[in-house]
Amino acid sequence: MIKALRTFRVRPSLPAQLQPLTDLAMNLRWSWHQPTQELFRWADAEEWDRVGGNPVALLGRLSPSRLAALAGDAAFVAQVDEVAGDLRRYLAQPRWAQSQQPAPPRVGYFSPEFGITAVMQTYSGGLGVLAGDHLKAASDLGLDLAAVGLLYRGGYFRQFLDAGGWQQEQYPDLNPYSLPLRRLERDGQPATIEVDLAGNAVACQVWRAQVGRVPLLLLDTDLPQNAPHDRTVTDKLYGGDREHRLRQEIVLGIGGVRALDLAAELGELSAPSWSAQVFHSNEGHAGFLQLERIRRLVADGGLSFDEAVEAARAAVLFTTHTPVPAGIDVFDHDLMARYFTGFAEQCGVDLDRLLRVGQTEGTPADGPFNMAVMGLRLSAAANGVSQLHGRVSQQMFNPLWPQIATDEVPITSVTNGVHAATWVGREMAAVYDRHLPPDWRHNPDAWRRVGEVGDDLLWRARGRSRERLVQHVRALVREQAERRGETSLGWTDEVFDPDALTIGFARRFAEYKRGTLLLRQPDRLRALVSSSDRPVQFVFAGKAHPRDDTGKDLIRQMVRFALDDPELRTRIVFVEDYDMGIAKTLYAGCDVWLNNPRRPHEACGTSGEKAVLNGGLHCSTLDGWWDEMYDGENGFAIGTAAEHGDVNQQDAADAQSLYDLLERTVVPMFHDRADGPLPRRWLTRVRRSLETLGPRVLAERMVREYAQDLYLPLAERAERLSADGYERARALASWRSRLRQHWDEIEIRQVDGDEGPAELGQRRESAVVVALGTLGPDDVRIELLHGAVRADGALESPRVLALKLDDPAAEGGAVYRGAFDVDQSGEYGVAVRVVPAHPDLPGWADFGLVTWADPERVGLGAEAPR
Repeated sequence: MIKALRTFRVRPSLPAQLQPLTDLAMNLRWSWHQPTQELFRWADAEEWDRVGGNPVALLGRLSPSRLAALAGDAAFVAQVDEVAGDLRRYLAQPRWAQSQQPAPPRVGYFSPEFGITAVMQTYSGGLGVLAGDHLKAASDLGLDLAAVGLLYRGGYFRQFLDAGGWQQEQYPDLNPYSLPLRRLERDGQPATIEVDLAGNAVACQVWRAQVGRVPLLLLDTDLPQNAPHDRTVTDKLYGGDREHRLRQEIVLGIGGVRALDLAAELGELSAPSWSAQVFHSNEGHAGFLQLERIRRLVADGGLSFDEAVEAARAAVLFTTHTPVPAGIDVFDHDLMARYFTGFAEQCGVDLDRLLRVGQTEGTPADGPFNMAVMGLRLSAAANGVSQLHGRVSQQMFNPLWPQIATDEVPITSVTNGVHAATWVGREMAAVYDRHLPPDWRHNPDAWRRVGEVGDDLLWRARGRSRERLVQHVRALVREQAERRGETSLGWTDEVFDPDALTIGFARRFAEYKRGTLLLRQPDRLRALVSSSDRPVQFVFAGKAHPRDDTGKDLIRQMVRFALDDPELRTRIVFVEDYDMGIAKTLYAGCDVWLNNPRRPHEACGTSGEKAVLNGGLHCSTLDGWWDEMYDGENGFAIGTAAEHGDVNQQDAADAQSLYDLLERTVVPMFHDRADGPLPRRWLTRVRRSLETLGPRVLAERMVREYAQDLYLPLAERAERLSADGYERARALASWRSRLRQHWDEIEIRQVDGDEGPAELGQRRESAVVVALGTLGPDDVRIELLHGAVRADGALESPRVLALKLDDPAAEGGAVYRGAFDVDQSGEYGVAVRVVPAHPDLPGWADFGLVTWADPERVGLGAEAPR
């Protein structure tokens, strides 16, 4: 291999009439804007397909004669002007965010991967695609958001299967000059930032992608001034060992904050003085951004470490995407010491103090460092990505707040959504364009009119989508067979039936996702796909992590089951190298989207949301988003919400439930023609799905929730704490320290109230005597919790009553009083607690301190004292 001595960028020379094509190619809005894609296809359809739909590569390959012909084509030039004008209007006109008072804040959005388009391999799966949809929806809504990630020169691996069905990985060599990217430069040279990696100053150049209105900054260490080992930090997504992962995350978090400053300095953001008011960490991989902001406040702002933590965390939102501890990055102490000893000194503390932000209570000083723990400790708000996942996260991270009940752990949820303009296929998009308001891609209310779509039109669109899937799958299967060395390929022309019920399963092959659940009863699977009266076909796709041999074996099992039987290989297909391009075809063409994770291990599972928007029906265990959105008539549920302690028992039960559902309900309903040539009951369920789920699965709904419920409150509180030289942040840090020091002095000494049976609706009074020690009444809130009592003696969904201070200097302590109405019959109970109270706390549970009335120590009286 001969390497170039020097490189430079050669730009295509376009005639003046075609110059707008450059702007169109460099703004990734084309990835979800069909008219722009069709314009580039018009330029050269064969070349467009050859470059995989990459307009930058296309423009570089158009011959001078073709460019001249296009420049002389009045219709083409007129279309160029129309599409370019539409982009200018999109970028300039006010949108939802500009209509809000107060306006949503400026947001820095950090993620290790971004799935914008298959052209850019800066994603591996759901986390990255979700991040890409977040940026697109933020752009459509007009949020002032700038995103930060890494540019992986090797991208994520391409997947190929050997003759035995075992996954092989090949990493592409991505050239940023052939992508819709622009390098930030100063005086013609790369503009760089530096990060310290174990004593080495590593330079990072920054590439900018424009995602509609949103700038995406991608850091890249492949620079000649870096040592060879440092040049490869950003080589592969999720590649390398633990140290390599740590180095990537330092570049992403610490380097990412510095890259935002560089971009603002160079005028690359919405204003020269742009600075984020909120930092959104999409998973823990970017968590070191919090440490960099703390370091700055110590070094430049004169704050102590604890004061800097208080000020910095106020502006941070942490989103967790994993429902299992194994999915969290954990680094050993020696590794952290090698990379963060000097950083701790810059923060004014020793290494042990710095690392405690990523350790649970009781972890020894030389114990492991947990990125999720740091993410939660150094953020003022945190969320899961579905309601069920929010509850699972509360339980998983309860040890960080050991004194707090699980349902009060300060983790909320925002259910993921998907970007309709990206994922709705052209067949269904045409239906929606005809029957729904023009803004159906962005407006949840527009979906109320989906009931107006008639059966004939809906069925024709679904049929065309399925036929397109069949043609695509046949072509891919033939390519795969050729790659395996097969010479007899006639069978590939018989793959799939355009009229058969088509069921899709496409996701990462991890053990808990149970991609081979159907193989637990192979005879029933053979019977399903062998039926001539009610034909059924399955398409599978997905990658296993390169180091996950269990996941790779699941792929092998499925592939060999189908390929080893000539009767099955045309009805059960595994499509290799699953990416966003293949996904779009599958979402559009599958009648049923199968999702069978082991509950509650699926954080959200947005692939089913994309299929739903295309008129497919979701068939899933009650996990992730399906747990909150399934209503009994808008899809199909596998099993129940019960969770088994025995994995094999759960898998066997769910496999039985899935086959019963397919054989007795799904397949008969799809093929039922009792009311004429169309499956009326099936189409009724499709329409129900679109009506009830369409408004709820849009990414715009998700981003609006983030903006209104999280971004704005965080920004307002952060601004208060930072005012007047961070006066309130300093005071809050001092108050926290004082409360921790004296909290054990609190004692609930007496709880008095009415005794005996009560009538429903009766009002009961209570009085509580609390000794606060050196703390004052303003430092705490006394709460009485009341409600029905479960069989184990615990309160069931208790109501919380804040008691009022009646006598601060009574004998034995301060007296607090309150009254409540008994609102449920049966056994009823009360509990009393003391919690921290401060006007600048994000919530009392944020502190993690609580003192409960101990029935063995507290005095109980029959009458509230006066």
